[in-house]
Amino acid sequence: MENRQSHMLVGGVTILLVVALFAFILWLTRFTGETRDEYDIFFRQSVAGLATGSAVTFSGVPVGQVKKIALMPESPEFVRVRIEVGQDVPVLEGTSATLQSVGFTGVTEIQLKGGLAGQAERNEPGPYGVPVIPAAASGFGQLLESAPQVLERASTLLARLNEVFDDENRAAMKGMLTNLDRTTAVLAEEGPALRAAIRESEATLKAATRAAAALEKAGTTADTLLTEDGKPLLAELRSAVASAESTLKRVDRLSAAAEPGVRTLATDTLPQMNQLVSDLREVTRQIGALSAKLDEDPLGAVVGGRPLPDYEPEGRQ
Repeated sequence: MENRQSHMLVGGVTILLVVALFAFILWLTRFTGETRDEYDIFFRQSVAGLATGSAVTFSGVPVGQVKKIALMPESPEFVRVRIEVGQDVPVLEGTSATLQSVGFTGVTEIQLKGGLAGQAERNEPGPYGVPVIPAAASGFGQLLESAPQVLERASTLLARLNEVFDDENRAAMKGMLTNLDRTTAVLAEEGPALRAAIRESEATLKAATRAAAALEKAGTTADTLLTEDGKPLLAELRSAVASAESTLKRVDRLSAAAEPGVRTLATDTLPQMNQLVSDLREVTRQIGALSAKLDEDPLGAVVGGRPLPDYEPEGRQ
């Protein structure tokens, strides 16, 4: 009995000492520890990897820890996380909170960032009695949220690819590749001819360029000729046209004046002249006949003709 009582006494004293030690430590912490500010963050995404006591950093610098994680039955799409940070942490109106994964261990911490000098401190109490820091979706969180949609789209894409690469389309693509191989072989065989054609095309283009330059030069020369040398020529041409027009008017007037005489000449004078020419031709013919007679028998032509000798038969001679 005495041994048992002694053991119980020793155990009770030990427990009292431990409790006293913890009480002293709590009392010491209360009066010597720094005061911290509490904030609530409402995340609209999964907080997997986050736990009570997880680190809270501001631009990578540790400034506090997670104090509480709770569900919100009235708003099940949100998760309320309460954090505590030192009073010297500049939690301003532009400060936001994101979930940040630490390495590949699956541990998640809260990272605070943002805020500019001159902005007011965030100290207005929220629905749970402490100020609220707005949550911003992290890149990893956005990826997790969009993962179902990505998987659904990937599945749809794979289904469509299966439809595209069915047996019939694969046979068609095989034929296309075969034709492409043949075309490539033909092009390889006709390579020298193609190079020659390309060289000829280059020469043709160069010649066309030179011709275009010459044509441009000719156009410039023609423009100069028309604008500088052509002006006197045009003036002379206008003067010649005016002179020709005046001459034509004079010819018209002379034609109008000579029209009666021409009409008389055509109706009276020309027939008489035709008759005169006919008479002259007859006289000329007669003179020609007389000349011929004078040449043959001048005396007969003058006297009136030579008498013919009398014809007597041979028997009577």
